[in-house]
Amino acid sequence: MFDLLIRGGTLATASDVFQADIAVKDGVIVQIGRDLGEARNTVDASGRYVLPGGIDSHVHISQPSGEGIVMADDFESGTRSALFGGNTTVMPFCLQRKGEGLRSALSDYHALAEGNCYTDVSFHLIVSDPSPQVLGQELPALVEDGYTSLKVFMTYEDLRLSDAEILGVLDTARRTGALVMVHCENEDAIRYLIGRHEADGDVAPKAHATTRPIAAEREATHRALSLAEIVDVPLVIVHVSNRESMEEIERARRRGRKVIGETCPQYLMLTAEDLDGMDWEGAKFVCSPPPRDKASQDACWDGIERGVFDLYSSDHCPFRYDDPAGKLNPKGRESFRHIPNGIPGVETRLPILFSEGVMKGRIDLPRFVVLSSTNHAKTYGLYPKKGTIAIGADADLAIWDPAATRTIRHADLHDASDYSPYEGLEVTGWPTTIIRGGAVVVDDGVLGEGARTGRYVPRDRSSLAGPTETDVEQSSTGGIR
Repeated sequence: MFDLLIRGGTLATASDVFQADIAVKDGVIVQIGRDLGEARNTVDASGRYVLPGGIDSHVHISQPSGEGIVMADDFESGTRSALFGGNTTVMPFCLQRKGEGLRSALSDYHALAEGNCYTDVSFHLIVSDPSPQVLGQELPALVEDGYTSLKVFMTYEDLRLSDAEILGVLDTARRTGALVMVHCENEDAIRYLIGRHEADGDVAPKAHATTRPIAAEREATHRALSLAEIVDVPLVIVHVSNRESMEEIERARRRGRKVIGETCPQYLMLTAEDLDGMDWEGAKFVCSPPPRDKASQDACWDGIERGVFDLYSSDHCPFRYDDPAGKLNPKGRESFRHIPNGIPGVETRLPILFSEGVMKGRIDLPRFVVLSSTNHAKTYGLYPKKGTIAIGADADLAIWDPAATRTIRHADLHDASDYSPYEGLEVTGWPTTIIRGGAVVVDDGVLGEGARTGRYVPRDRSSLAGPTETDVEQSSTGGIR
């Protein structure tokens, strides 16, 4: 007898849409077909889509955020919110502080996650201090232990690396098979523009957008790709916000480079005008890179449709708005410079893409699966255990009601922030039942007992890691299929 049967649903993978039942045993999919027999538990998915559980590979949870600033979500609230949004795995960042080793940072971060997760989790590393010991000893050993991806910053004074330091990280990644993600913005240009704005007394939240212009992102994207070409490693360019940076990715691919592009819902749904709210309301939308204009929105949708973007992530980075430890901290009330960068969005990521993408005919259901789950698993060493519906895969599934209509209101969400940047947006389609590891953890929108049993998942090396001659299935634009 099976542990679980999901009956009557329409299944979708990265390549197919078909009707079938799914049988689960010991947390794993063991049969797909019709008339599969009996099970201890049965879920009726008639009239609904059964999709691989979402994988959000770019979230920030319980991350140090500066003196007096506290991130809104810990692992309990952040993963609960992710679960209700149709996600079964999230990948937050373990931040190395200056002067700290990677192992000690990981030890502390694991302690925060232990016993507090509603989804499975796996950690990226943020390298802010690439000392000889980190690059020569710690990082190679950690890659062997399953920490196979890392992020570097080209902006934020306390995080950014010089070009020489980035080259050192990339070289270590090449030797170890790690995959590097880059936040691309030119910090020197940003600091110059901040100085000009402050001299003019222009310090309202809207100045955050004009001090981080498209050119600063485009230049840094070009530079990051050039550094990766010098060392001969693939690269993930995260949270791309505009056509100009997309063109840098496409040019690099035409040169034969392996580049993974990522965008986020804020670049599809928000613009810089949202930062110009009355009474400092624009602080709610401060994130980096900032939302751009309507033309950039259209460009990012074009990138979603054409395959310039392989990943669609939330970049969930939540702070409370009306809070002295959040957006409206004492300094943040006086200048955009001190407003914490980041917005919540892990729970609304997939409903927005489903409604605006699938239901409006921009993308089909397999493309939704690719962007929401499969490519995340392939990029970061989780595939084929996760990211697909197949025999032998983890039974991580989200059952979607395509007819459900909702108006996004923060009061109905499950994160620990106090607002949603998408408040009032009407969406069609919502994940109503979530299965993680063969257990029904959300049933028709109700959290199940014992749902807080998510586990930490070590990862294999990415199939994309390594020099360019590595044989990797690519689309016509150079990204993963």
